[in-house]
Amino acid sequence: MQVQGNSFLVTGGASGLGEAVVRAITAQGGKVVIADLNEEAGTALARELGDSVRFVRCDITSGDDVQAAVATAETDFGSLQGSINCAGIAVVQKLLDRDNNPADLEAFTRGVTINQVGSFNVARLVAASIAKCVAAGAYASNADNGIIINTASIAAFDGQVGQASYSSSKAGVVGLTLPLARELSRHGIRVMTIAPGVFATPMMHSIPEKAREQLEAAVPYPKRLGAPNEFAKLVTHIIDNAYLNGEVIRLDGAIRMV
Repeated sequence: MQVQGNSFLVTGGASGLGEAVVRAITAQGGKVVIADLNEEAGTALARELGDSVRFVRCDITSGDDVQAAVATAETDFGSLQGSINCAGIAVVQKLLDRDNNPADLEAFTRGVTINQVGSFNVARLVAASIAKCVAAGAYASNADNGIIINTASIAAFDGQVGQASYSSSKAGVVGLTLPLARELSRHGIRVMTIAPGVFATPMMHSIPEKAREQLEAAVPYPKRLGAPNEFAKLVTHIIDNAYLNGEVIRLDGAIRMV
């Protein structure tokens, strides 16, 4: 599969890592449906990039919302070849606070629902769209027909205190990778996951400068935050490289959180 001429659904595509992916795909001649809750930013990005991009307001935990985004790709671009799921949230809370009061269960559940269940929701509907084209004979046997790329985090492996919801939800995304890749192999659909480290995204910009400097110093090499376009470069490589399947790739400058 190649980026050029194919269409992809990018969740969380209005900003951060998702925006970088949208820009990289369109720069290589691909088409994108941005699925994001940020209507203002998503609409502005689609307007900037032109006819190869559409914006659909989308909550990734909603089957109706994601199906509407998939349908937009099918209608406006003819078909859908894959998805890059960058939408997610970080819920930070300890299991017990300073007074030993228990964590808020609703907050924990929200993080797991958006990050893990949302990833599964997008994957199931995108896979169904591609599989229908395969069944209709639109693609050759044993061809590279589609790609689903999910976003986990190094927190799936190196979770910190207060990251119970975030780490477990991202570990769940990691756990989806191989079983979905095995199941979808009969349709020629690959499934990959990227586990980014500390990246220069809007979420990171909100933390104090001293904390950001400490994170940069903890990266063995290069000693800096990752750039969103570096994440996007890996995405486009995965799309192009048909032998990448069922794997999780850490993109983190060799950092290991302790």
